Parts: sequence; C-alpha cells; structure tokens
Amino acid sequence: MSKINAFLLQNELRIAQNPCVSPDFCLDWPTLSARLVAGAIVKRHDLSEVQTALGSFVLLEDSTGDHAWLFHGEQGAAQSALLDGVPLPNGDAVFPASWHNLLRLKNLIQKHDPQSTVFPSASGTLAHSSLGVGARFTTLHWPAVEWAMAELGLSMTANQNSIPRELVYDVDVMLEGKLEGVPFPFIGCDVPEGHQGQSVEGMSHGSVLSKLKTGFHQRKIAWGFNADHQPIGGKFDAREAELVRGCLLASYITFDLSPELAATEKRTDPAAWCAANVPAEVVTRVRARLTQVGLSGEGSAFDELLAYVWPAILKLQKRDRLYAQARREAFSTQLGQSYFRELSIDELPGLTTRETLATMLALCEALDIRIHYVAPAFGFQKNFPFDDNVELERRINDAWGICKAFGVSIGFHSGSGKSAENYQLCGRITGSRLEIKTSGRYTYEMGRALSASSNGVDQRLWQDWYKFTRTLATTSAFSDNEQERGMARRFIEHALELE
Repeated sequence: MSKINAFLLQNELRIAQNPCVSPDFCLDWPTLSARLVAGAIVKRHDLSEVQTALGSFVLLEDSTGDHAWLFHGEQGAAQSALLDGVPLPNGDAVFPASWHNLLRLKNLIQKHDPQSTVFPSASGTLAHSSLGVGARFTTLHWPAVEWAMAELGLSMTANQNSIPRELVYDVDVMLEGKLEGVPFPFIGCDVPEGHQGQSVEGMSHGSVLSKLKTGFHQRKIAWGFNADHQPIGGKFDAREAELVRGCLLASYITFDLSPELAATEKRTDPAAWCAANVPAEVVTRVRARLTQVGLSGEGSAFDELLAYVWPAILKLQKRDRLYAQARREAFSTQLGQSYFRELSIDELPGLTTRETLATMLALCEALDIRIHYVAPAFGFQKNFPFDDNVELERRINDAWGICKAFGVSIGFHSGSGKSAENYQLCGRITGSRLEIKTSGRYTYEMGRALSASSNGVDQRLWQDWYKFTRTLATTSAFSDNEQERGMARRFIEHALELE
C-alpha cells in the first residue's frame, strides 16, 4: 500500500468525502475485493462501460468512494494487462481503480478505438479553440460541465489547474511536509504549493472517471486537461522528473517561464553575450521571422530581450522533450502521446509588446517547439471586467496580428468575470481562435452557494473561508510589497462596490 493511501485510511479521509488526494481511486483494495468476491452490493455505473480488444470494463463504487473495474472477457489476457486482478465466482474479474491500471487502460482503450474520448486528448477543435474550466475548490461541477459540453456539442478544456501552485505535484513530498511556496507575480507574493490539497494524478484520474459515470465518453466529444503554469527553471529544475511524471495525462501543457526569468541577471553587454551563447542560425531565423511580420530584429532592445529569455527558452525545450519522452514510454498510440503547448508570458511585469510576443514565438519556432496557444499580458484582472473596450480592442488587434502570422491561438488568462463586450471582442478579433480561462469564476460561484446554504457544515466552511480571505486581504492591503498592496486594495474596493 502506498504511503498516501495508508495515511488517508488511518485518518479516515475516504474518497467519497475527499476525492483526488491520492492518485488512486481505490484506497483499500483488500477490503473492496473481498466484498466483491462475497457478492456485496455496490453501485454499478452502467453508463461507464468501455470496450477493449480483451473485453469490456464497467466501474463499480462502494460507499467509501473506492472504485473497481469489473471486467468481462478474456481473463488471462486481462490479468496480464492490468495489476492486482481478482477473479469472481461467475468467471468475471475485478481490478482496483489504481493510477497504474488507469494508464494501462488508456493504452487498451485507445488502441481498440482510435476515436475514443474517454481520456483528455489533443484533438479536434481544441487545437485552436477552447474554454478552460478549472476545479480549484471542488470537483462537484464536473457533471455539469459534461452536461454542457454534451448539450452544446462543444469541446472544452474540462479540467484545468496550475501545477504545483494549486495541485500537489508529489504526494510523498506533501506527506514529508516539504512543499514550498510558489511565486505568484500576479499579486506580488508567494502562495503555498498545492494549496488545494489534491494531487495532479488524483485530479487527472477523477476527471476521467466522472466522464465515464455520466456516459459523456459515448458522445465522442474531445475534451482536454490543461496542466497550467508549469514552472520552467529556477528552483523547479530539481523537480522536473516529478512534474513530468505527475502531468502524464495532461493533453495541454502551459509553460510558465517566470521562475527562470526571475533568476536571470541582466547582462552587462547583451550583444556580446548573445554572440557567445545563442547559435547564429537561431538569431538569423528569428530576425528573418520578425522581418516577415513587420518588426525589427536589430538594435539593443532585441539583444537585451534575447539575452534575457534565451536561458528560459532552452529550459523550456528541455522540459518539452521530457514531456514527449514520458508519453512515448507510457502510451502506445499517437492519440495517447500527443499534447498541445501554450507559452505563458502573461505573468511577467507589464503589458506584452508586439516585439516581445513575436520574438518569443520565433524562438520557439526556431527550436522546433510547436506552440498552439500563447498567453500575452493584456492587463486582465481576475473577476474584473476590462472597462475600456476601445483600448482592449487595440491590444488584442496588436497581439492577433502577430499570433495569426505564427498560426497560434491566443490564451486569455484571468478570463473570469469579464463583460459580455469583452468576450465578444476577444472572439470577433481572433475568429474564435482562442481559449478563455475561467477557473476563478467557479471558485466564486462555490462561495456564493456556500454562503446561501442552510446546511450547518456548509455555513461553518463558508465562515472559515470568509474569515481567512478577509484576513489575507487586509494583511496584504498593508504589505510592504507595492504590487501586492495595490492588488489587495483593488480587490477590497471591488468587493465593497459590488457585494
């Protein structure tokens, strides 16, 4: 038994009440398998049935939230393909819903059906258009998201979380009490790693099982999982293996260069540094690409930018190769190995200029890193509408001219709470080749639901959450950090005006 599963059982933290902490969706397989062999009554999720070349699998679930796969078909082959199988008296078999079995099932399912949508995938319209739906506070909204996708016939990035900022990247490190803080330039301070308490593998696992239980996979609508703000460089160099391993089911990786850029010192002679460290053929390709989009790749500003970002771009290339290698080793189909890439530059100081945007995309292109989405900084604030639509139109037009030339869609981060006019501008200018990330809205709506609930447990949770938020806001409003202080005061003023 894994250390995290033993810990959860010892502290009576079962999946039914606390899902997605462990990578596994069965904490106590000896007990569940014994009950199944004895004929115990458990919930059978009939809509979850999936076919493979070996036979069919259906999800079973007991009252604690432990899950099993009920298999009917070639028993010998299934026992070889999956782990810890137990035969049933009727000739079928059951297997624990473990993380390792989920990965093996992905190969079986996608090899049997190349159009399968059981798992998140880099396919369909998701290559250029999506809505990012986060699960920062709860997974309870997943069935509603699946219903919306099914009714609209619309693909979405139906699971989106920042890692390791929101999700735990390694549960063993969490148990050892060694999680650290993560820089959050957006508000000018650090936030605790994995502050949601769930693991990235657990959330990946749970999002797949949710879509099976509702039968969403039968609609054949592609959906995505975005491992958002994957930190590149800085202290995260030492954790690359764990970050790559945890994000194995992500169909969409967002590369966040800010840790490495924050650790990069300004060059005293940028031109000389670039001449010594950046291959001449890369510089030539980048300059040629800038010329094609009507910009200049000459002068001190270009040298300074290139010297600043080149170490981060090299580390992005290395991380990308590790993600690709991990998928080749784990998955046997092209569908299983593919993933989209987003370049995040929205959390760097200031607004993103056309020159910076084009240079970053040209560098990735020169290194054969296929970027599908890029997130410039437009000045968006979470849960605030952008008041000046004329200025917003100018900013998006500037960025879209560059992105269109590179065949890249725009990722609008901090997309929650914008006005209808804001969203319409984004869609009209880009021709809907965009993704809008809306995670913050779901956290807000969860707060509204809790505050209005008559349930005593809900009210205690709401009061505890509200007290924590108020303390955090008032403390940050008097912070020595100017950015943190300013952002906190804006949030407070906004709440007082509208609530």
